[in-house]
Amino acid sequence: MTTSAPMTEESARKAVVAACERVGLDPTGSVLVRLGSNAVFRLKKATIVRIGRDVGGMRDAAKQVAVARWLETEGYPAARALKVAQPVDLGGHPVTYWESASDSERYAPLSQVGTLLRCLHALSPPGSLQLDETRPFAKLDKQAGALGNLHPDDAAFLRDRIDFLRESYQSVDFALSPGVIHGDANVGNVILDREGNPVLIDLDSFSIGPREWDLVQTALFYERFGWHTEEEYRSFVEAYGFDIMEWPGYPVLADYREISMTMWLCGKAGSDERAAAEVRKRVETLRTGGSRREWAPF
Repeated sequence: MTTSAPMTEESARKAVVAACERVGLDPTGSVLVRLGSNAVFRLKKATIVRIGRDVGGMRDAAKQVAVARWLETEGYPAARALKVAQPVDLGGHPVTYWESASDSERYAPLSQVGTLLRCLHALSPPGSLQLDETRPFAKLDKQAGALGNLHPDDAAFLRDRIDFLRESYQSVDFALSPGVIHGDANVGNVILDREGNPVLIDLDSFSIGPREWDLVQTALFYERFGWHTEEEYRSFVEAYGFDIMEWPGYPVLADYREISMTMWLCGKAGSDERAAAEVRKRVETLRTGGSRREWAPF
């Protein structure tokens, strides 16, 4: 595979065959689990292959593997990278290989998510890991080109919203000390392994930054989206030991996460009418202060 074009489902299925050949794995019977930022395949031999959907990202892929290797030395329950030379550059698409913790996606209860994050935040990464500092608005700036998929009025609204949040973020006084963070912590990234133990997955966004970033999505999903019950959220707070909703900076981080979720979807809006309709709905609720409980998960 030598193309530099973004990956489709058809090209992903061809890519997994080539990716397996590079490290001596058998692709027979591979199952496409997800086609998002990565094409994720499960192989018969309890192995996960993740192929970057877009070209580039070798540095980030190498970071994910390095983080996994470090967490393994700490005995921390996270995704385990296979003992092969990786990442592999497949025509510009980064490929990584992982042990499959489970044959299905069963998500951990929020009490276990809170405990796992508390334990993660107690770790001190070695300097050799060279984790970047969290730069939340750099990510939004990188996605700004996707605004071209929207109606000009909606695009202008999101740009103004981002500028407002950028300014508001400068005044946020964080309550927790900075340190290593997952960067995209939510119940969807903590699965149960075959023995029913929680495992942290999707190590793409690991960085050094305010630990509140790892708490805000759970609070947001409870408070604004209604995806968690009050009892579930309280179990998370008790397990972690801090309620971000009682912290004055919470609304800024929650507003950022709403925009981030919407900007990611903007990238799909150009070729997916369902995504485009969802973006229009989200922008309207952001503009009017409407309920987020009608937002559809993607």
